[in-house]
Amino acid sequence: MRAPERLTRFAALSLLLLLPALAQAIEVGEVRIEGLDEEMTANVRVSLSLEQAQGRDVSFRRLAYMLRVAEDETREALEPFGFYSPEITVTRDEREDRGTPVTVTIRVTPGEPVRVRNSNIAILGEGGQDRYLRRELDAFAPATGAVFDHPAYETSKNRISRRLAQRGYFDADFASRRVEVTRAQEAADIELVWTSGERYDMGATTFEQTPNEVVDNSLLERLIYWEEGQYYHQGRLDRLRTSLQRLDYFSSISIDPQPENAVDRRVPVEVTLTPAPRKVQTAGISYGTDSGAGFRLGEERRYVNRRGHKAQAQLDWAQRRKTATLQYRIPAFAWLDGWYTVSLQGADEQTRYIDSRRLELVGSRSGQYNDNLNLIASAHVLRERWGYVEDDGDDGTDDVVREYRYATFLYPSLRAEYIDVDDRLFPREGIGGTLMLRGGLEGAGSDASFTQIHARATWYRGIGERNRLIVRGEVGATNTSALVDMPPSLRFYAGGDRSIRGYDWREVGPRLGDFALGAKHVTTGSVEFEHYFENGFGFAVFADSGSAYDDRPDWRTGVGVGFRWASPVGPLRFDVARGLDDPDSPFTLHLDIGTSF
Repeated sequence: MRAPERLTRFAALSLLLLLPALAQAIEVGEVRIEGLDEEMTANVRVSLSLEQAQGRDVSFRRLAYMLRVAEDETREALEPFGFYSPEITVTRDEREDRGTPVTVTIRVTPGEPVRVRNSNIAILGEGGQDRYLRRELDAFAPATGAVFDHPAYETSKNRISRRLAQRGYFDADFASRRVEVTRAQEAADIELVWTSGERYDMGATTFEQTPNEVVDNSLLERLIYWEEGQYYHQGRLDRLRTSLQRLDYFSSISIDPQPENAVDRRVPVEVTLTPAPRKVQTAGISYGTDSGAGFRLGEERRYVNRRGHKAQAQLDWAQRRKTATLQYRIPAFAWLDGWYTVSLQGADEQTRYIDSRRLELVGSRSGQYNDNLNLIASAHVLRERWGYVEDDGDDGTDDVVREYRYATFLYPSLRAEYIDVDDRLFPREGIGGTLMLRGGLEGAGSDASFTQIHARATWYRGIGERNRLIVRGEVGATNTSALVDMPPSLRFYAGGDRSIRGYDWREVGPRLGDFALGAKHVTTGSVEFEHYFENGFGFAVFADSGSAYDDRPDWRTGVGVGFRWASPVGPLRFDVARGLDDPDSPFTLHLDIGTSF
C-alpha cells in the first residue's frame, strides 16, 4: 500500500475514534447555590470546579467527577465560617436535549455552627505584663462561646504578632499554636501562646540624604523627641515620619529599624531621605462672577538654605480682585513641630459688593499639637481703605459720591484647626473645623476696641457604600461699640459657595445699595446628601440657611442640586441653587473643588 493511502486511512480511522468523544461532550451551564447568605455563597463559588468550568464543553466523565467533588468543595468552603456539618445535596437537570447546557443546583442547610469551647490565649514573658498587649489579648476574636470564624481568628492572631514587633519584642515566637475542632460536639478549642522575650530599646538614629544633602542633619535631629535607651515603639518612628513629611523637603522617606544590628538590645534606626525639587511653580486661570477673568502665578522654594527656610510668592490677578502675597517660613521645633512665619499681603477688590484696598503684615507661630490639632498664634498689622456709596444731597438730585474710610489695626489672634476624619481628601466619617479668637484695643495700635470669635465645623457620615451626609455649621460674633471703624476684612459676611448657596458671595447681610457693609455676627448651617455611582460621578441635594447681621438675623435659605466628581484631588462640586426668600430670586451657579473643614 502506498504511503498516501496509508495516511488517508489513518486520518479516517482517527476521525472515527474521535466522533464518539465529541458526541459525549456537554456544556456546563448555570450553577445554582441555595440556602446560604451572600458572603458564604461567594466563597463556595470560587471553590467549585463546576464554577470554573461554566460555559465550557466537558466530557461526561469530567462532569461526573465535578459533580462528585462538589459536595466536598462546598463543605470545605463553609468551614471558615464555622459550619463543619452542613447538609449538602447536588443535583443536575435531567433534560437530555442534545446541545442544552446542564444546570447544577447545590442545596445547603448549614446546620449548627462550631463554637469556641475553650480558649487559651496568652503571652509568656515580659510582654505578658504589657498593658497594651493585654488589651489585644482581651479583644481576641472569636471569644469563648462565639462561632469559630477562621478569618477573625487569623486577623486576631496576626494583629498580636504584629503588635509584639511594634512594641519592641523582636524575639517573640509561638510557644503553642493549636486549634482542635470536634465536629460531633460542634466545638473548637483554641490554644495560642507566644513567648515575648525581652523588650528592645531605641538605639541611635542616623539620617542620610541622597543623592545630596539639602538641609543640615542637625536640623532633622531636633525632630527626634525620644532619648536613646528609651523603650522601642513603632509609633515613635511613625511620628518621626509624619514630622518629616510636614517639612515637605523630601520626595521619599524610608525609616528602617534594624533589630538584627542591635547592641545590648538597642535598635539602631536608619533614615534615608530623597530631596524633593527645590522649586515648586504654579500657574492657572480663573473666572468668577464677581472677580471676573484672571490668572494665578506662584513659586515656592522648599528650602532656601541648609537651615531649612522656605519662601513663597504668589500673585492672583483678576479683573476686579487682585492679591499679592510674600511669605517666609523658618522651621520651629523648640515647642512643637511647626513654623515661624512672616507674610505680607496686599489686596485690591473693586466689585459690586465691596471697594477696598488693604495691606497686612502677619507674624505667626504654628505648632502641630497632635495628628488632629494644629495651633497658630499670630500678630497682625492691618492698614485698610474702603469706600461706600452715599447720596450727595446738595442739589436734590440722585447724584452719589463715594466716601472712603481708613483704618489701622494691630491685634493678636489665636487659631485652632482640628481634623479627625478617615480620609482628608474624601472623608466619609469624622469631623473637622476651626476656632479663631482675636481682638484689639483702641489706643494700643488699633482704631477701635474689639473682640471676636469665629467657629466652623463640618461633620461627615457615610451611609452605605456610595452615600454621604454632610452637615456644616458656622457661628461668628463681634463685641465692639465702634463697628463703623471696623474695616471690611474684620467683619462677617454670608452667601456664596461655602456659605449660603442660592445667594452670591457676600450677598447676605447689611447692605448700602450694592455695597456689602459686613456685619457683627454670622450664623449659617447646611445639610447635604450626596450619592456616587461606581465611576466616581454623582449628584447631591442640599439646603443652606443663615444670616450675617448686627442685631437680629434676617434669615436667608437656599436649596439646590449639584453634580459631583470624586477627583484625585478631592470632590469637585458644581451646584445650581436658588434662594427661597424672594419669588423673583434668580438661580445661582457655584463651582468648588477640594474638601474644606
